[in-house]
Parts: sequence; structure tokens; C-alpha cells
Amino acid sequence: MTASCVIRSAAAGWAGVEPARYKEVGEGSGCFLGATRHTLLGAAANGPGAALDFELRYFELAPGGYSSLERHDHPHAVVVLKGRGTVRLGETVEPVGPFDVVYVAPGELHRFSADGAEMLGFLCIVDQERDRAVVVEEDDRGSTAR
Repeated sequence: MTASCVIRSAAAGWAGVEPARYKEVGEGSGCFLGATRHTLLGAAANGPGAALDFELRYFELAPGGYSSLERHDHPHAVVVLKGRGTVRLGETVEPVGPFDVVYVAPGELHRFSADGAEMLGFLCIVDQERDRAVVVEEDDRGSTAR
């Protein structure tokens, strides 16, 4: 018997994959807004892909939503699947849309935003074992405290 499988997409996400809170920090804290996470493969998926050295996660940001402004020691790869928005990498902000690929280097300050009227959905691939993100505070002028 094999542990290989297909996780079927469905109108509301993926069969058998429940959306989770983006992070444990409270929504509306200024840290993040309108974000959900679906862990598709890897140990945290509670099923398929536990033997992988990486996790495959899907994030959705509601219109006007954003991820936390953070940095961490591990790299990650992002593939935008739907919607349009921006990604902040260091002090640069770039537009992103379907099938754009973003590499976030270790230690790079970053944030994804669904800036327009549409939701932003993207896959994110990270190492299964990784450090925790450090959330960075931003003042009214957009400057960051390290």
C-alpha cells in the first residue's frame, strides 16, 4: 500500500484541508489582517507528506489584507496563484500577480499585501524545520525598528 495521494481542489480550498489562522497573534493587531493558511503537505498537514523535508502551504489575503512584516533565518519560495498585490522585500515594494515567483532570502524583511479589491492567493514552500519569524514594528512613516 502506498502513502501517495491526490489532494483535490474544491470550491472552498482543498478536500480534507481545513483553513487555519495565519498566526497565533490576534487579527487586527497591526501585525496582519485578513490572512488564512492551508498547510497542504508536510508534518503540520497531519497526513500526507510528513516525510518531506519541506512544507507546502497556501495563503489567502482578503482584499486590503496583509501578512506580518517579518524576517527569519530560513529562505522560502512563493508562487502567486490568483489575484494581484504587492510584496515588500527589504525597503523595495514590487507588484505581484498570477504565476509570479518570489524568493525571500534569509534575514530579508518581507510582507505580502492584497492592495486592491481582489484577494491574493499564493503557495509558500519552507523547510519543515525552521526558525520562528521575528515580527518587525513599523512606525507611521513606514520606518522599521530592528
